[in-house]
This record gives sequence, C-alpha cells and structure tokens, in this order.
Amino acid sequence: MSVFALKIIALLTMMVDHYGAIFHKGVDIYRIIGRIAFPIYCFLLVEGYFHTKDIKKYAKRLFIFALISEIAFDLAFYGEIGLTHQNIFFTLLIGLGTMYVLDNPEKYRIKEGYVYSLAGITAIILGVDYSFIGIIYILAFHYTRNHPNAIRLTRVALILFITNLLTLSFNQHFALLALPFLYFYNGELGPKNKVLQYLFYIAYPLHLIVYYLIKVS
Repeated sequence: MSVFALKIIALLTMMVDHYGAIFHKGVDIYRIIGRIAFPIYCFLLVEGYFHTKDIKKYAKRLFIFALISEIAFDLAFYGEIGLTHQNIFFTLLIGLGTMYVLDNPEKYRIKEGYVYSLAGITAIILGVDYSFIGIIYILAFHYTRNHPNAIRLTRVALILFITNLLTLSFNQHFALLALPFLYFYNGELGPKNKVLQYLFYIAYPLHLIVYYLIKVS
C-alpha cells in the first residue's frame, strides 16, 4: 500500500468523520470510521519528515494551510470564527517541530523531558485538534520508525491504547483500526506530483467549507 493509497484512505475516513460530527451528532458509526484517519496522518507526517529535503519548506506549508483552513474549520464546526479550537494542521506542525528539536540535540540543547512538556503545553494552550494526545500519536510513530514492521505496529498499538484511555472516549479506541492499513505500507509513493500534493492539502479546508455551506443553506 503506497503513500498515495494511505492518503486516500485518510482523506475519505476524515470526511466521513466530519460529516457525522457536523450533520449527525450522536451517531457513533461516522466517528468510529473517522478514527482511522488521524493515525494515518501521523504516520505520513513522520514519513514526510524523514524524507523531506527541506524541513523549513515542509513546516511553512503546514503553517500556511493551518491558517487557510482555520476559517473553514471554525465555521463548519462552530458556525463562527474563534480561537478556542484549532485545526489539525496546527497539531501536525507542532509534531513536526517536536521531532526536529528532538533529533537535533546538539543544536537546541534542550532536555527531552522539556521538549515533551513544551510540545504538550503548546498543544493545550492553542487548543489544537487532539490536543497533547495528537503529539503522543506522532511521537509513537517517530520513535518506532526503525523497528521491524510487526513489532513497530504492536508497540504503537500499545501506546495508542494507553493514550486513548486519557481521552475518556470509547470511540477513540477505534483509532487502532488504522494500524492494519499501515501494516501493508510498502514504502512506495504511488502517483505523485505537485498538483496531487496540493490537492490533498486543499481537500481539508475545501470539504469543511462545503459542509458549512450545506449546513447553512
């Protein structure tokens, strides 16, 4: 299963999740399906981090789309623009920065414990999607990247299961359903060009603004 295939799965399950959250609150099946998306996005972030030729451009791209997406995110979920809850691009951006700082101790000279704390506190203060839980997800994939695939996913499953207990949400345990898809990841990119790359980014704010327009129509 290629990067492209994983992106398609993550995008579709995310859209199902958001559809349920916006139009069918209280119907669990949409949210259960939607739990598949975020672990895949965390996995892809880690893969992108290790393969990117320019970490600054990667971070800049995440930041730009975080800003672009925020209006659509707020309108779709809250009907107004606010600062209480920020979209998933901010979560991924914090995770990217955390990995970079941890992997460059000679440059930043910050103890690991402080890096974890700073990342978690930042996620909480900014009110990003998944909060500090999202950072744990990202770091779980980051630290296990060089482990044999089956062992890696077993360890990630354990980390996710324990972390999910902190959310006090039974549905969040269905995030583990993402792991079978990741098991079949073959390291291939699949179809790739700049147009496809940006379409996957644009799809996030686009589907949210479409949902908002449907909701208010």
